[in-house]
Parts: sequence; C-alpha cells; structure tokens
Amino acid sequence: MITVVEATSKADLKKFVKVPFAIYKDSPYWVPPIISDELNTFDKEKNPIFKDADAWFFLAYKDHKIVGRIAAIVNWIEVKEQKVKKMRFGWFDFYDDTAISDALLQKVEEIGKQNNLEYMEGPVGFSNLDKVGVVTEGYEHIGNMITWYNHPYYVKHYEQYSLVKEKEYLENKFPFANAKPEFFARIQELVKKRYQLRALNFTKTKDVMPMADKMFDLFNDSYASLSSFVPINDIQKEHFKKKYISFINPEYIKFVVDKDDNLVAFSIVMPSFSKALQKAKGKLFPFGAYHLLKAKKHSKEVIFYLIGVHPEYQNKGVTAILFNEYHKTFKEKNILNCIRTPELEENTAIRQLWKNFDPEIFRRRRTYRKNI
Repeated sequence: MITVVEATSKADLKKFVKVPFAIYKDSPYWVPPIISDELNTFDKEKNPIFKDADAWFFLAYKDHKIVGRIAAIVNWIEVKEQKVKKMRFGWFDFYDDTAISDALLQKVEEIGKQNNLEYMEGPVGFSNLDKVGVVTEGYEHIGNMITWYNHPYYVKHYEQYSLVKEKEYLENKFPFANAKPEFFARIQELVKKRYQLRALNFTKTKDVMPMADKMFDLFNDSYASLSSFVPINDIQKEHFKKKYISFINPEYIKFVVDKDDNLVAFSIVMPSFSKALQKAKGKLFPFGAYHLLKAKKHSKEVIFYLIGVHPEYQNKGVTAILFNEYHKTFKEKNILNCIRTPELEENTAIRQLWKNFDPEIFRRRRTYRKNI
C-alpha cells in the first residue's frame, strides 16, 4: 500500500530533495543538484516565486520507505492574469511501480480540482527559468545542472495515467570546430554598421549587475510570444541575479547595445558542471565547491543557457555579433563542445539561428497534460 504525505517541515523537505539520490545512485548519467540550493528553491521565505505561486510537496511511502516524490504548483500570474488554468507538477521521481506514480499524480489532480483549474501539466517548474520535461530519448547522455534526468520507465507511467503529450523539447550539441567564422564574422560587421550596434564584453561580475534588470526585461520581451511563457517580475529578477549571474563566468555573458546604450540582445553561456556535480554528490563541503570552481575555470564544454533578442531586431542578424564574440572567447579557452538547453520544438526561429553550426539532436523531452 502506498501512503502519500505532504512534506512541510525542513526535515521532510530535505527528504524530498534526497529522493532522487537513492533512485539514481547507480546511474552514470544523472547529475545531482546541490542539496542546499534545492532547499532554498523550496523555502517560501527565500524564493520570491512564492509571492505569486503556491506549492505542495509530497512524499510517497511504501513499507515505511520513501519511494517517490512530486511537487504540485499553481502559478497565480499564469492562472489569474494570463487566464491559463493550469495545475503544474514537477520534481516527479519514483521507483518503477505504477501504484507509486498514480498515488502522487492523484494528489496533483486533487489540488487542481480544489482550485478550479482545467488541466495539469508536467514536469515543469515554477517559471520558465526552471527545469522542464521528462526525457523520452537520449538516456545514454549525461544530464546537466539545468535539466532533469530520468529513467526510461518514467514515460510509461505518464501515459498509463492518461497523460498525453503537450510540448516537445529538443536538446542539441555541436563541436566548437563547427563554428566557422565565415558564417558570422562578415555579417556581424555589416549589422553593427547598419544599426549602429556594438558588443559589450565583461571580465568582472560587478560590471554585469547594473544591466541585469534590463537583461531580464529583454528576456520577457523576447519570449513573450511562446506558449506557456510566464514573465519574470521585479522580485524574481533580484533572486535570479543572486542565484545565476554571480555563478556564471562574466566573460560568458555577452550584450549587444545600440548607439544610446539600450540593450538589444544578450546571451548567457555556462561552463558544464555535470562531472563536478557528480563528484560533489550534492554537497558544497568539504570538496564540492572545489570541484565546481575547477569546472568553472577549466571545463571544455559550455552550455548555451539563454539568448534573447529584442523583437524589433529579430531576424536582422544581431546574433552574429554574439556568435563572433563567443568565438573569440571560446578559442582563447580551448572549448571543445557546445550544448544547448531544451528548446521548444515549435520554436523554428531558434533552429534557423543554429543551422550553420550543424547541430545534432541528442536528447528529446516533453511535458504531458491531462484535463481535470
């Protein structure tokens, strides 16, 4: 018999965070999060998303042993302002027993009905900067810090609960050697001259911070037309600046501005921390921080995390300026491989952006939905 209990205390939330550590203990592909970071994400006093969202965290027990978890989430901006009556769920992990997954999904469905919502979708996080999607192909590739990984059996659990495909996401990669300057060097010079643009590069994080709010504003403008997009508010901006910007190599953040210093485009790239996080095993101390710092300085793989272009400048070659700056930085650092975060299959514009790099789709993931 499966018993589902809501995790409310700090001790229970720590158990919630540790569930996948047991489920994936023998997996060479799963990348563990930093436990303290996960706990901060679920802390209603520390994560500003809770000003606009509610979340319930559930643990599944079988014979007094924890066998699964799920987070049920309502983003009230999405529900009240965008009129999208969606019940979100994420951080969904379980052993291969449909009684476990069914019991957890039933809790999500119950909360959705209680709040008069129309459907449930997952796995998703609180917002568009959170992890998304269950892996459906590419299980043999190592995960990374900004995606979820899962065993192949997860998909059948979604589908047996009558959840159906909602959105498809693609993950691509290409060797840095594929980035040929002839595809963007000449174009970027013409674009800069035509629109009076220039690139901004950074060597210190403190120099990035004054423009970070503008970057998140541009992020909102760039992705507003995509389905399921929920804009980042001012309180969240402060949170993400502390959580992400201070963690990223400043030289991996590139801006493009116009003649009046208005932000036109930006991109954020991160070094791959996958192997370092596996060595850290969820803890910064005593050696986890060392492994992460080493990866930050010496990783030969990078992850393109975000690219945003102002709607007025989209399809005008502005990204060539960003690519030209990254090419110089990556060449100096002897980068070998470039990885892209999950991108919506419907986002054809982003695929056009990368076509000259001959990318390989190495993993697919999707979200599932069910009317409630």
